[in-house]
Amino acid sequence: MKSRSTTIIAVRKNGIVAMAGDGQVTLGNQIMKSTARKVRLLASGKVMAGFAGSAADGVALFERLETKLESFGGNLTRAAVELAKDWRTDKYMRHLEAVLIVSDGKNIYLLSGNGDIIEPDDDVLTIGSGGGFALAAAKMLLKHTKMTAMEIAKEALTAASEICIYTNSSITALELGS
Repeated sequence: MKSRSTTIIAVRKNGIVAMAGDGQVTLGNQIMKSTARKVRLLASGKVMAGFAGSAADGVALFERLETKLESFGGNLTRAAVELAKDWRTDKYMRHLEAVLIVSDGKNIYLLSGNGDIIEPDDDVLTIGSGGGFALAAAKMLLKHTKMTAMEIAKEALTAASEICIYTNSSITALELGS
C-alpha cells in the first residue's frame, strides 16, 4: 500500500527504540495541516505506535491495538498477530487504509491490512511516502555515527522531509527501552 501522506521511522540502538513521525497532512496536492501527531504511546506508555495513511483509519487502528494489548496483558507480539488477523478477515477493517509501526521498546513490527507482521532484519523500519529516504539515512547514521536512536530517528526524518513533498520537519518523537 503506497501511502502519500507521511513518514514514520523506528530505530533501535543500545536497547532503546525511538519512533518519530512528521506532522504533515495532505489532501490531494494541498497541505491541510502541519502539526498532526501520528506517533503515540499506547498501553499506559508501554507501546509506541505510528501510522501512515488515512488519519481516521490510523486512529481506529490505534484503538483496536489498544484493545488487543489489554486483552493479552500488554504482550505486543500476541496483540499484533491478533490485530493483523482481524484486519485481514474483518469486512470493515479490510477497507482501512493505513499501515502501522509498533514497538514495545524491544520488538519493532510493521502491521498492514494484508495480514503482514514484519520485523526488520536490522534496527530500522520505515513506512510512508518518505520511508525510503529515511531508511537510507538511518542505515548510514547507524553504521557511521555514535548518535543515539532518538538522534538518528529525528535526523533521518529531517532528511526525508527535505526530499519528500508529503513529509515535513514538524517531528513528534518518542522512545522506549527494553
